[in-house]
Amino acid sequence: MQSCRKPRRRRSRGLESEFTEQAFANAVEANTEFAETQAHSDPLEQLKYIRQTMESAGSFTAVPGVGQIVIGVSALAATYFAAKASAVVDEKWVATWLTESVIALAIAAYAVARKARGANQSLLSGPARKFALSFAPPLVVGALLTFLLYRAEMLALVPAMWLLLYGTAVITGGAFSVGIVPVMGVCFLSLGALAVFTPAAWANWYMALGFGGLHIIFGGIIAKKHGG
Repeated sequence: MQSCRKPRRRRSRGLESEFTEQAFANAVEANTEFAETQAHSDPLEQLKYIRQTMESAGSFTAVPGVGQIVIGVSALAATYFAAKASAVVDEKWVATWLTESVIALAIAAYAVARKARGANQSLLSGPARKFALSFAPPLVVGALLTFLLYRAEMLALVPAMWLLLYGTAVITGGAFSVGIVPVMGVCFLSLGALAVFTPAAWANWYMALGFGGLHIIFGGIIAKKHGG
């Protein structure tokens, strides 16, 4: 019986040895191929790929804090001029705030470009494109609805609609930015919701609190915590 067991043990050991040698050979071949691939690949292409991967996984941090403070101050000035132009929401009132929106857009564009340049962040990067594609549509809808409400002679609805859609834009765009940005959007959305259920005569106060006060408050927070 013992003479029968010994050959089986030798055969098993032989198979294990053969399997181990084959596995080792396969591993060496795989490592050799990987090393050759890395050796022949372009280091610049590798760096480009790593940079693109990091950018696509990051967030858009070029939201300007100081720029928002300046926008808030200009909105408070617009509140003053809008109140002088008309005590109610009419064509002059809307024209004043449309002028302010153009000024605010110019300030924001300059401030974003300046902060992005200082942070060495491209405005064509993945997070920047996601931010823009999420932020812009509600603003475009707001512009179209402003025209429709003007044509329908329903300008009293404009302030609430502006606050609601701007808040929506900030929330959706802020999903690809720093965490405080969506919080600001929720505050705008809340003000817009209140404006829906309160007299139109309060419109200037809501605009001052939203486009003036919230921009100054959150702009200060962003400038302190995230710079610029």
